[in-house]
Amino acid sequence: MALLDRFKRYAPPDTRVPAARLRTITRLLRVGAPDHLVRLLARLRPNEVADAMRTMTARDRRHLFDIVATRDPRGAMDALVELGGSAAADLLRERDPGTIAALLDPLPTDDAVSVLKLLPPPMAQRVRGAMQQHQYVDAVLEHAPQTAGRMMNPSVFALRETTTAGEAVAALQRSAGVEMIFYVYVTDDRGHLNGVTSLRRLLMVTPDTPLAHVMTGDVVAAHVDTRQEEVARIVASYNLLALPVVDDRNKLVGVITVDDAIDVITDDTTREMQRLGGLEALDDPYMTTPLWTLIRKRGRWLVLLFFGEMLTATAMAYYEDEIAKAVVLALFVPLVISSGGNSGSQAASLIIRALAVGEVTVSDWWRVLQRELLSGLALGAVLAIVGLLRIKVWQQAFGSYGPEWIRIGLTVSCSLVGVVLWGTLAGSMLPFLMKRVGADPATSSTPFVATLVDVTGLLIYFSIASVFLRGTLL
Repeated sequence: MALLDRFKRYAPPDTRVPAARLRTITRLLRVGAPDHLVRLLARLRPNEVADAMRTMTARDRRHLFDIVATRDPRGAMDALVELGGSAAADLLRERDPGTIAALLDPLPTDDAVSVLKLLPPPMAQRVRGAMQQHQYVDAVLEHAPQTAGRMMNPSVFALRETTTAGEAVAALQRSAGVEMIFYVYVTDDRGHLNGVTSLRRLLMVTPDTPLAHVMTGDVVAAHVDTRQEEVARIVASYNLLALPVVDDRNKLVGVITVDDAIDVITDDTTREMQRLGGLEALDDPYMTTPLWTLIRKRGRWLVLLFFGEMLTATAMAYYEDEIAKAVVLALFVPLVISSGGNSGSQAASLIIRALAVGEVTVSDWWRVLQRELLSGLALGAVLAIVGLLRIKVWQQAFGSYGPEWIRIGLTVSCSLVGVVLWGTLAGSMLPFLMKRVGADPATSSTPFVATLVDVTGLLIYFSIASVFLRGTLL
């Protein structure tokens, strides 16, 4: 069973805080009952507290965080990590660096780094200097953003090859400060990663067995410069609960746990879906994104697409005489154009997703072109038959299209084949072009493809009409 499927299977269907509990939290906050409030929040998971905070106004959210940070600093910071984005940054921005450092110190290093990057750089630098674990934070921040080195936790549980199974179990019992120990990594005297063993296997051997005899030497690991998307792919592909991180000398420098990989997958999928919808990716959840930011990120694409659609009006004006002579042609413009846009959007969505998950690469463009050529012809033919039948039925029932209905039917049918084929090819090839020039394929979003096909589809439609209807209606 795939890793994400396993999480879906065991995850509750809805992890949101019930509405009644949200009302209770808000009421306790308003009447000033901090002790009862903290006891209630202590029974919730950090992500549930973060969900509750997202539903609040900025003022209530800050008030709640101030109360919890005073009485349960670790719980407050765990919730803040789950909250993320500008909402989390606002809760810290007005505090002095020493106070923020004290709140960050108990957190795992990777979580502390995720909070630091929310702060303005000058403040983040001062907070780092005040932290007790600044050397671990510095070890992470020295790596490039969006890499394994930046998302790893440098606090990793590792033992020497000569350690016995009994000694390893005793060391595990003393390692309360290490976050999420899923595996025991085995290193040599210089810290080079030589092997790994599961906790289950460790307990199945006699206490005097050296780890060198228990470990698996073929270790799946990530280099510190591996992109975070590749890290998530490795974790999902091998069904790992943790992934070791090594440097150029194969020295074990950190570990990435499955929760961090899932965060990457979730964030990437969210950004991809937003771009497919024709807007800039949001940095924060929808409900905590400022209204002006939401308008700005949506408005840029809408204005760009609006200018693109202006070309559609220009194309219609160019064929004004043909439309005046055969008004019936205008009836089928939405039918033909929307079919091309829909086919292009389908193809773009399929290829963008295939590129994102590694099912295809840029070098596969020719094979994809061949497949989409056949698909476009087949889909266009299906719609052409449906369109021709529709015209025939309406003609026989209502006489809607006059004596030249056969020519009109052939015009619409052939146009559907051409426009659907063009839409399919454009939608499938644009992501490859974007990828080839180093841009995000998701920027060739479905609205962009639809706009492109709208303009060119008009040219195809009226060109075919001039062939079939010349000398009759035109």
